[in-house]
Amino acid sequence: MSTATVAPQTQNAAGTSTWTIDASHSAVEFSVKHMMVSTTRGRFTDVQGTVTMADDDITRSSVLVEIAAASIDTRDAKRDEHLRSADFFDADQFPTITFSSKRVDPIGGQPDHFRVVGDLTIRGVSHEVVLDATSNGRGVTPWGNEVAGFTASTEIDRRAYGLEWNAPLEAGGVLVSNTVKITLEIEAGRQQ
Repeated sequence: MSTATVAPQTQNAAGTSTWTIDASHSAVEFSVKHMMVSTTRGRFTDVQGTVTMADDDITRSSVLVEIAAASIDTRDAKRDEHLRSADFFDADQFPTITFSSKRVDPIGGQPDHFRVVGDLTIRGVSHEVVLDATSNGRGVTPWGNEVAGFTASTEIDRRAYGLEWNAPLEAGGVLVSNTVKITLEIEAGRQQ
C-alpha cells in the first residue's frame, strides 16, 4: 500500500482539466556515476500525483508529484536498504518525496516543449528545480479513457538535500557522484 497521498482537487479553474498520474504506465528514474567509471540507475515504484492543464494557456498549468521514498529500486536489495537508511533518504522519518510546481514556462514557439519550475522536497529539504519537459500528446484508450503523456528531466546535487554519504576511492574521486540525473515518463488519465 502506498505511503504517499495526493490531496484531491475539488474544483478546477475555468478552462482547466485535472489528470491523475497512472503509476502503472509512469516511471520516475535516476542515474548516478559509480566509482567515476560507470552509471548506476534506479527508480521509484510508488508514484502518485496530478497534472492540471489549461488548454488555452500552458502557463496556467500545474503539477504535483508524490513519491514514496521506500519504493526505491536499484535491482540490488542491499543497496536499496542502504538508500532507505539515514545515510540517504531516511525513508522512515521522511517517507515522501514531493515536487510541486510554481510555474510553467513555454519555450519559444514550441507548444509541446516547456519548463516546469517548482520545489523538490527530499528529507524535508526543499529547493527550486527546473524540469525540461515535453508533451508527448494525448490519446483515448480502447476503454474510452483520455490519457496524456509527458517526459521531463533535470539534474540535482544530492548534497543540497542532505544526501551526503560517500566514500573516497584509493585512486582518487568518490564512490558515488554528487550529480543525480532524474527522468520522468508520465502518463496521466483525465478525471471525469
